[in-house]
Amino acid sequence: MKHHTGSIEVITGSMFCGKTEELIRRLRRATIAKQKVQVFKPTIDNRYGEEKVTSHAGANFDALPIKSAKDVIEYLDDDTTVVAIDEAQFFDDEIVTITQQLANRGIRVIAAGLDMDFRGEPFGPMPILLSQAEDVSKLHAICVICGEEASRTQRLVDGLPARYDDPVVIVGASEMYEARCREHHEVPR
Repeated sequence: MKHHTGSIEVITGSMFCGKTEELIRRLRRATIAKQKVQVFKPTIDNRYGEEKVTSHAGANFDALPIKSAKDVIEYLDDDTTVVAIDEAQFFDDEIVTITQQLANRGIRVIAAGLDMDFRGEPFGPMPILLSQAEDVSKLHAICVICGEEASRTQRLVDGLPARYDDPVVIVGASEMYEARCREHHEVPR
């Protein structure tokens, strides 16, 4: 079933807020609606398996790992009507152009990714994707310190907050990251 118009949806928030869970929910609904779905993820994200997007809760959906944004176009099937991109923050800025091209072709694009890095700063191409999307869902986790809504991702190194000048991209899960609210998010300089 083809869409009348293309669109871009972005699911964003901190780690552990349910971005991938929401992405999978939308993909399952598209599949039920007999839409042709293709899912892409960056090869750098191999936490839960090479060819699946997997939520921290264990839900998963088949995905094609790709090295760069342009690979989406290379591997896109002619009859695909829904394209999902997980961990969009890890792609270069070309992902913005690719999502626009797909939406202009009548494809529903659903991108999920962190809006901020561990320092609390905009992450990769996400600010542009957020501004160009027809629909943005910002999800929140629960702060592990106080139990309030968390909008930030705290990176830990040996149990202590990572320093501002530490590398931005280090793939990990609960062994390295926690969800934190603004008050309890720490980034020593």
